[in-house]
Amino acid sequence: MKDALAIHRLLLERETQHEIVRLPSQISSAVELPSVLGLPPSRCMVTRIYACDLWQLVAVIVQAGTEPNLSAVREAVGALVIEPADVDTVNRETDYSAELVAPLLLPDSMTVLVDQRFVDRLDVDDVVYTATGEGSTALGIRSFDLWALSGAKPVNLARPLRSGT
Repeated sequence: MKDALAIHRLLLERETQHEIVRLPSQISSAVELPSVLGLPPSRCMVTRIYACDLWQLVAVIVQAGTEPNLSAVREAVGALVIEPADVDTVNRETDYSAELVAPLLLPDSMTVLVDQRFVDRLDVDDVVYTATGEGSTALGIRSFDLWALSGAKPVNLARPLRSGT
């Protein structure tokens, strides 16, 4: 499984400033980052993986506390059908724990989208935090560097989560 060390090595090779943050408590999902780090959700992101037309996988980067509008994702990738990828598929295809997928080191064949509103709210020098594939660390990185290294295409995708989800 990919982890913080694999991400750290990639970023060192690219001479990209970053910080691997040791979390004060273990998390089981990236949605927990804001509460564990004591940061607003606007500074934390979650990478979700979806299966399109039963064969294509797409990674979607959204602000913690939001989920992508699946119709918008479907349109962005030109798919007919879209659904959350099952845990086994996410683990196998990304080599990350399904709830802790990082937006870096994803397969080249995977389309990566990022919510445009998230990108627009951040200055290029703002530091954002994301999962590293393991529950004890997070990655802090400038938003500009993350967008550039992930190859994410900005698309208007997010909507607030329903309460209780």
